Amino acid sequence: MKKLYYSIAACAAFVILVAANRSTDNPYGLKMGTPSVQSINALAFGPDGILFIGDSKSAAVFAIDTKDKTVVEKATAIEIKNVDQKIAAVLGTEAKNIRIQDIAVNPLSKKIYCAVQSSDGTPVLLTLEGNKVTAVSLKDILYSNISIANVPGEDAKDRGGRPLRDQVISDLGYADGSVMVSGLSNQEFGSTFRKIAFPFTDKQEQASLEIYHAAHGRYETNSPIRTFTTAELNGKKYLVASYTCTPLVLFPLDELKPGKHVKGRTVGEFGAGNSPVDMITLKKNGNSYLFMANSNRPLMRVNYKNIETYEGTLTEPVKESYATAGVNFVTLPTVNVLQMDKLDDNQVIVLQRRANGDLDLWTASGDRWI
Repeated sequence: MKKLYYSIAACAAFVILVAANRSTDNPYGLKMGTPSVQSINALAFGPDGILFIGDSKSAAVFAIDTKDKTVVEKATAIEIKNVDQKIAAVLGTEAKNIRIQDIAVNPLSKKIYCAVQSSDGTPVLLTLEGNKVTAVSLKDILYSNISIANVPGEDAKDRGGRPLRDQVISDLGYADGSVMVSGLSNQEFGSTFRKIAFPFTDKQEQASLEIYHAAHGRYETNSPIRTFTTAELNGKKYLVASYTCTPLVLFPLDELKPGKHVKGRTVGEFGAGNSPVDMITLKKNGNSYLFMANSNRPLMRVNYKNIETYEGTLTEPVKESYATAGVNFVTLPTVNVLQMDKLDDNQVIVLQRRANGDLDLWTASGDRWI
């Protein structure tokens, strides 16, 4: 009996030791292994250098421990000309054979992470420092993952013949302890917003979305958000989102609850024939500004105060093709921006296609944009 008592005690001590190590060294429930990432559609940073990878092909979100936790207060400006050529050289191919999917700055280290997909479909994660391009190994790392529920089948296509599976994750963000995912589901109303608590469990919240699209003159439920951010407006937290052709829509975050169908408030129409590609927020002199990059229009700036004071909602078609309506915005003399992210509080990294066709990554000063 004494021997059994000692065995039980030893086992209990081991369990306590493992739990203690997990809580201090690995508080996010990560495991050692090689994540089966099949595509990288979006990147976003969470706490302690954790990088979230949105993978539409495998319908999953991965949390990667980058071990990149050294805090840098002020980032060094970066300029990489022909960045696609430099990346292609590292991967042993040509620029025409790769596509840069997303870029994200680690808010701790200010290191730039870049998601690339090669023409054969292989996803690659890279870091960019100065003129140095380095591949990030995803073999034998600490990670966790969660599968996205209710996704379109691998063979499902939209009216244009495009695979719906590619739009399971259209954008990705992290705030207040949760990963936020926009994209499509296989439900009656396809446009979906998902909120997933981190560390991951087996639970995820899903709400369907509806907007009035003034450029199209109708309500829509099957077009996904293209890019989003969050903001506090008049003391309340909102999802600030934009869609193709280019409505700007607000959704109260406290209404995006599991199983709910939520109608957004369309506060702006920024022009048809265009798709928003990225959003960031900058602050100056107590004011906050939304910046939005676009496929076919210049970079746009919106003062959040204008959104706060705009009490209307667009529920009628715009009167002319390609016309704008709703909240005021300013177009900046910067075009063909493909990606951007905050480098620090006053610097922005910009991936831009130049007029001569070159693809450059450079640093813009926030003071010049505001």
